[in-house]
Amino acid sequence: MIHITLPDGSQREYDQPLSVYEVAASIGLGLARAAVAGRVNDQLVDCSFMLEGDARVSIVTAREPEGLEILRHSCAHLLAMAVKELYPSAQVTIGPVIEDGFFYDFAYERPFTPDDLQRIETRMTRLAATNHAVRRRELSRDDALEYFGNLGEHYKAELIRDIPQDQVLSLYRQGDFEDLCRGPHVPFTGILQAFKLTKVAGAYWRGDAKNAPLQRIYGTCWATPKDLKDYLTRLEEAGKRDHRKLGQQLDLFHFDDCAPGSVFWHAKGWTLFQQLIGYMRRRQDQAGYQEVNTPDVMDRSLWETSGHWQNYRDHMFSTTTEDQRVFALKPMNCPGAVSIFSRGLKSYRDLPLRIAEFGKVHRYEPSGALHGLLRVRHFTQDDAHIFCTPAQMQAECESTITLVFDIYRDFGFHDVAVKLSTRPAHRIGSDTLWDQLEGALSGALETMAIDHRINPGEGAFYGPKLEFVLRDAIGRDWQCGTLQVDLNLPERFDISYIDEHGERQRPVMLHRALFGSLERFIGILIEHYSGALPCWLAPRQAVVITISEGQADYARSVADTLQRQGLRIGADLRNEKISYKIREHSLQKVPYLLVVGEKEKDGGFVSLRNRHGEDLGRWAVSEVAEQMRSTL
Repeated sequence: MIHITLPDGSQREYDQPLSVYEVAASIGLGLARAAVAGRVNDQLVDCSFMLEGDARVSIVTAREPEGLEILRHSCAHLLAMAVKELYPSAQVTIGPVIEDGFFYDFAYERPFTPDDLQRIETRMTRLAATNHAVRRRELSRDDALEYFGNLGEHYKAELIRDIPQDQVLSLYRQGDFEDLCRGPHVPFTGILQAFKLTKVAGAYWRGDAKNAPLQRIYGTCWATPKDLKDYLTRLEEAGKRDHRKLGQQLDLFHFDDCAPGSVFWHAKGWTLFQQLIGYMRRRQDQAGYQEVNTPDVMDRSLWETSGHWQNYRDHMFSTTTEDQRVFALKPMNCPGAVSIFSRGLKSYRDLPLRIAEFGKVHRYEPSGALHGLLRVRHFTQDDAHIFCTPAQMQAECESTITLVFDIYRDFGFHDVAVKLSTRPAHRIGSDTLWDQLEGALSGALETMAIDHRINPGEGAFYGPKLEFVLRDAIGRDWQCGTLQVDLNLPERFDISYIDEHGERQRPVMLHRALFGSLERFIGILIEHYSGALPCWLAPRQAVVITISEGQADYARSVADTLQRQGLRIGADLRNEKISYKIREHSLQKVPYLLVVGEKEKDGGFVSLRNRHGEDLGRWAVSEVAEQMRSTL
């Protein structure tokens, strides 16, 4: 007799082995139809997985995040199947799931066109409707190598050569198409009903520009046609809000091939950048942080001690000087903060010591991964490192979490999710140490009653971390701030403080960034507000506009008065129609327009309009200043 325990704790008995699908069918035909996979003793498996003994079982549907991922991975296989049917000489490489969808890379003799994309999508629809059964089988590594080699799939064969020889590999077949994959996958292609191919782009084999060029076809897949329609609507809205387009329209920044992945800030964009720094500087001063600055270039030995050279070398820019010393542009600010802490003897009375830095960091990102302000090679972090005693660790985590939520609210983000990323496979430090560090973060979240999700294995190599995910105005999620707990770097750099008994002790080191990258946060802000930034953040808060040349002197005096009060004001004295000037500045998303004609000049007023075109009536200049300051 086999005993199956369901998620609600109830048990079912079966007198012979059965599949996960059969368990679902015994519960209800509706659940069986909705099943895309199963979870057996916390392990994701195919619906065809056979249960030979007692087990805990739950049925995974497309409504769950894991089920949706399986749908998308299966849709990537459907894409590859369609491409192979339409273009038999194309070679398949890899096809992973990504946020909101999937992609698959192909080697083909010519570029895929938009017409090709439509043709492939049509074939995918036909193949899904055929409702092919998806079957799993296992092969030894050598048999799999021979199998794909005989098919002429050289990229698959290369992947298999890198797998240990004693490994058993799984393959999934649907119709005449078979692919190498760990799975699980949907049981039938007919489950895939809500998908769309979105674009084709260039890529390189294994992400290395030195390797063969490939073509990457992107797609999206959802549980229902309605979910797909909603997503495509969001995608259309996101296109209108694209920060790259708005950055050019609003004259904020540009990029140039002479410095790939680095931002050229224009005057208005740099003003916005400085507003963020000024805001964060005020908040950090209030929270007891000391601002410091450390060098951009440091000797290789420092990065070897920190572990970055061994764990992050491929993402670092380095150079060798004439005396054969190797230096690296810093990819992170942590070792510099440790160096500052190490100067002079520290007592427990000096802790917690909160060190903040607006540090410029440099990371080599593949050219294909660069994306406007959101993915760059040179950026500024609002970094901070808190050195504290173990007894202070959880309290410092709690105060940092409180600060994070408070700051995000100031920028208009009220929906913030928290993820706890735990120890990765490749890490430094003992398991006992990681238990302690992970316990501090989870303890802070539990004490503060903050809902959170566990991200197994996604922590940094030196410590676990919290990730703060913002939801923007159109429902997209952006991972921004992080809080990491670390006892590894203090150990590696041999830093200490003197405790109340006169003994040397290791401090705990908290790594904290709230914006994360200022460049990326600005990109998110631009898209969240569709370029219409709040008045307190806007590079130009108001423009004084004249109706005719006769009001030029009065307009200048109004602008000067407001500027002296710390507001960012411009004056448009051009001999152009007033309707033209209003429209131009409204398109520039200036929060307020101060229109002055003869009546306003004679009465010492301005006619106030907002960027939405609303006429707010006549205001005294002092009232305008108060109105604008009230938004700070």
